[in-house]
Order: sequence, then structure tokens, then C-alpha cells
Amino acid sequence: MLIKTESDNAYQTSHDFDRWMKRTALYLLSLPRFVKCAILFGIDFMLSVSCLFLALILRQGYIAHHISPTLLILYAFIPVISLYLIGFYRGASRGFFDAAMGRVLQLFLLLIIVYQFIIYLNPLPSMPRSAPIIFLFIFFIWLWNSRLMIRALLTRSQRLDETANSDKCCENVIIYGAGEAGRELTESLKYTHKYNVVAYIDDNHQLTGAYLHGKKIYADHALPLLIAQLNVSQVILAMPSMGRARKKQIMDSLSGISIKIKDLPSLRELADEQVTVSHIRPVDILDVLERDAVEPVEELLQKNITGKSVLVTGAGGSIGSELCRQIMKNKPACLVLYEQSEYALYTIDQELRNQKIEHMEYQDIDIISIIGSVSNEKKLAYIFKNNHIKTIYHAAAYKHVPIVESNPFEGAINNTKGTYHCARAAIQAHVETFVLISTDKAVRPTNVMGASKRLAELVCQGLSQSNSHTCFSMVRFGNVLGSSGSVVPLFTKQIEQGGPITITHPEITRYFMTIPEAASLVIQAGAMAFGGEVFVLDMGAPVKIIDLAKRMIRLTGCELKDNSNPNGDIEIIFTGLRPGEKLYEELIIGEDNIEATFHPLIMQAMEHSFPLADIEKILFEFVERAKNQDVAWLKTQFRFFVEGYQEGNDTEIEKADVEPMGVVS
Repeated sequence: MLIKTESDNAYQTSHDFDRWMKRTALYLLSLPRFVKCAILFGIDFMLSVSCLFLALILRQGYIAHHISPTLLILYAFIPVISLYLIGFYRGASRGFFDAAMGRVLQLFLLLIIVYQFIIYLNPLPSMPRSAPIIFLFIFFIWLWNSRLMIRALLTRSQRLDETANSDKCCENVIIYGAGEAGRELTESLKYTHKYNVVAYIDDNHQLTGAYLHGKKIYADHALPLLIAQLNVSQVILAMPSMGRARKKQIMDSLSGISIKIKDLPSLRELADEQVTVSHIRPVDILDVLERDAVEPVEELLQKNITGKSVLVTGAGGSIGSELCRQIMKNKPACLVLYEQSEYALYTIDQELRNQKIEHMEYQDIDIISIIGSVSNEKKLAYIFKNNHIKTIYHAAAYKHVPIVESNPFEGAINNTKGTYHCARAAIQAHVETFVLISTDKAVRPTNVMGASKRLAELVCQGLSQSNSHTCFSMVRFGNVLGSSGSVVPLFTKQIEQGGPITITHPEITRYFMTIPEAASLVIQAGAMAFGGEVFVLDMGAPVKIIDLAKRMIRLTGCELKDNSNPNGDIEIIFTGLRPGEKLYEELIIGEDNIEATFHPLIMQAMEHSFPLADIEKILFEFVERAKNQDVAWLKTQFRFFVEGYQEGNDTEIEKADVEPMGVVS
């Protein structure tokens, strides 16, 4: 026999009330809009009459018998009809915000003047002059609180409906930052019904112990303890002015805790926008990699671009498309997009044309999109001359290490001979600046892709020695985050799928840089060239891929599954090195062959080159040798021309999907 306790009865009563409230709310919401407006209008009118009588009683203690009830009703009707005329009843009650009452306040101030004028005409001799002020004040309080109550009831019923139709409960979150951004974010989170703010953290210790929106503000050192005590599943960094170093300290303090960490954009990105839920994003991967960005030198960004005709090969690729975006910002006279993939060209073309529509300062920039291969020298020369190209960024290349390894001649012809044709066409068209985007895989390569890119560098070095009017330079750097095949989106996808994360080797390391930073530095390096330089970008310290994977797992709120934690969420498995991949990459061939420049992130490599005639001799043989797939001949040439080339080192050959990509597109 079951005996109901008082708590059971209270729970049942609350449950019945919630169900009744939900049914009532759904019924009212289903009514036609004019019916809902009529109901609110009628209720407000009755309360207006009541407020007027209350005002008279508060002012006089009684209501004079000789005051006409008709005049009093007319008196009470004036503010209600005025609200209707200003559109107060056309707004949705569930979307009511405090700002709407600003217009009502302005209206009531005007009505006070009107009422005083009516009293001055003396139609109601016993109406005190202060009565309208008291009346409108009470009525204003009613309007404000009634709308807040309606909104709260509708919001609660909606939350009940969502809870009933969803298996997921609200996530407990802590907002790091009790400033303006934190307050705006809290307001925005209220209407999602997915997040429950349980506490605030702030670096300003003067705020410690205070309350914001009914939740306590704690000191920064309390964060790890609060996560456990309050069952927090997510921390949102709501301090747009917070520097990268401070974010790193916060994440280091949570290094042993698996919790989602989200971030808000910087002040520059937010501009004057109000913070909303849509601004919440995963923590910038730069914070994970502990890499500091450096502000670009504007003069270098503009030197080869502003007011000039600029062409980008491989314009639809990862680096090429970002180069196009940054070139647009520096206002060229004309931007020519040259790309072999129709879809990739269409995508970047549409993006740039939309930018022209949205930004008036881009209206005078001509955007020309051309499908073509970099192996077509005659077509390239015609395009360069016809569009009066002054600057070329050569980003077109095949970059996927295993695929190029399986298709060596296609990779070498596109990467090396394509660069040769493009560079020769630039000379014929009297192009001023030619910048080749290279890769760290060109240094002591163990694969065809890297060797073909080093040979492309030698082409530009050789042409630079025999040419006086086109300034050739090369920019070499490592992996870019977010490029096609990049390890970070790969890991993100694997984590979303529940794992496992695949890594080729526990000791494998890579350099990393974001695509926007890489593109910016490419433009700046090209502007520093006098001819023949191999620029090397400072990639910071190399990152162990396994450490990156572990940190990404923790930042998504999951736990690593290994021998010490068999009940974890995401497992890491090692699949072995695959053909052409090294355990680590290098940026320079020799430690003594590097010089600093005035830019802190751009260095210059002093490396051996060959006479152009020697390079041309083997380039002329590429097509014929390709007919017979004479790969042995090709690799013999690599061994001769490419310093440090070593085919397929068995100890450093990879076989899994760990950032095998280069950096060009």
C-alpha cells in the first residue's frame, strides 16, 4: 500500500498547475491576433478605471459625488486609446522588452500635460491637479508588471513544452566575466532554455561576493572547485578584451578537468554589436597551441596591392582564398582569380562579390574569375598582359602527400613545371612582383610533394638571377589550421563522431599557423623582397600532435579513454607512418643559413641555387618521361637538385591521417 506524503501532494499540485498553465497559454496563443489584442485592450481599460479611482482615493480619501462617472470613464479611456494609437498592442507580449516602456513613458508625460490643460478648463471642478499624475504612475506600473508577468508565464510554459519534448536538460554554465559582455550574454541565454547560469567568475576582486542576475560572482581561483560543486558542463569566457596569455592561464588551471570551454569574439570583431548566443564559439585553436599573433605592418600589406591589378593562382584553395580576402581589404584596382576547380572558383567569387555589395569601399574593385591550369603558359601570358597584372601570388599546387606520392609526375608537373610556366608568363607580361607560396615539406623532403615544391623554389631562384624587372620571392611555412586535410578539423570531426582519434605516431610533431596569419605574412614577406629571397615564417615551437589531440578532447568536455581510464569517451589510436611523411618538419636546410629581417615573424633563408638552364633541362623532359611513368628518373633528379631528399625513410613513413597536407592550395 502506497501512502502519499505532503511533498507528494505538493508535487502533484505543482504538476497540475503547470499542465493547466501550459494548456491556457497554448489556447491563448492559438487565438487570432485581433482577439488577443482586444482581450489586452479590455483588461487594460478596466484596470485604467480602477487606477483612476485609486488615485482619487489616495489623493482625497474619497470620490466626490458630483464627478460624473461618464467623465471619469472618459478620463480612464484616454491613455488606453493613446496606447493603441502608438502601436503598443501590436507588439507580441512574449517578445516584450523593457525598452518598449520607454515610448509609453514619453506618452504618459505628454498625457499629464493634456490632463492639466483639461483641468485648467475646469470641466471637473473637484478633480485635484495631482490626481492625473498619481493615476498615470499607477497605470504605468500596472502595464509594465502585467507584460513582464505575461512574458514570464509564456516563457515558463514554453520551457515546460521543450522539456517534455526533449531528452536533454539545461546545461549548467559558468560565465567568466561579470562585465557588460557577461550581462548581455546572460540576457541572451535566458531565452534559449538550454543554459542555466549558475555562477560568475571575474578577475576583478572588488566584484567578488557581489551578485549579478541573482548569481554570485566568485574569484578566479574558485573556478575548478565550482565546476565540481555546481555540476558545471561548460565555461563561457565573456571577456572580449581578455588577452591570449590570460586565456592560456585559465585553460591551464583546468588542464585536469574535462569541460567544454567556449569564447566570445574580440572587441574588434564584436565592434558595437550586442553580445548574443550566436557569438559563442569554441576556444580559438591558437589558445590551445599557445601561439602569439603579431599585428601586421600596414605599409607592407598595401605596397604590392593598393591600386594595382593583382592575380592569385589557386584562388579557391585554403591559402589562395584567404589571400583574396586580404587583398580585397587592401583595395586593389583589380583582383583576378585563377583556379582549376570550377566549384572552388565559384565559391570564392561569390564570397568576394557579396563583400562588394556589403562594403562601399570595395565598389571600385574589379573581380575577374578565370578557370585554367598553371601549365598553360600562353593563356597565362595573355591574362597577365590583358589585365595589366602587377602582382602575382602563386598558391596553386597539389599538396596532399600520399596522393602526390601515388601520382608523382602529375604532382611534379603541376607544382614545378606549372610554377615555371607561370613565372615565365609573368616575365613576358612585365609583372612587377611574383610570390611563390612554398612549404616546410620542401626542406630535406622525404616525399614527391615536398621535393617538387623545393624544385619550384629553385625555378624562381634561377629566373630571379636571369631577369631584372620581375621580383621573385618565395615564402615557406608549415601547416595551416583549417586547410583541406588539416589535423584540427579532422580531430574535431572524429571527436563529434565519438572517436577514435587517429594519429600516425606518438612522437609526430608539426608547426602550426592560422590561415589568416599565414596569408598576411605572405603578403608582407613579398613586399620585403628585392629578388630571389626565400622567406621563412616563424611558426613558433613545434607541437606534438598527441598533446594537441588530448587538449582538444578536454576542451570539448570529453575524457580521454586509455589504460588508466577505460571508461573515458574518446580513444586515441596509432596507425603507423605512411609513405613520404616525416615525424617532424623543418623550415630551413641549415641552422646557419638563416637571417633575421625587420619583421619579427619573417626570416630569410640563404640557400643554394642552380643555374636556370640546368633546371630547364629536366623540366623539358617531364612530359616525355611522364608518358612512360619513369619515376626512377624523376627521383634521380630530385636527389641531384633537392638537398637532403631521401626517398621513403622506413622509420619516418606514415600511414594515417595526421596532417599530411602542405600549405598551398
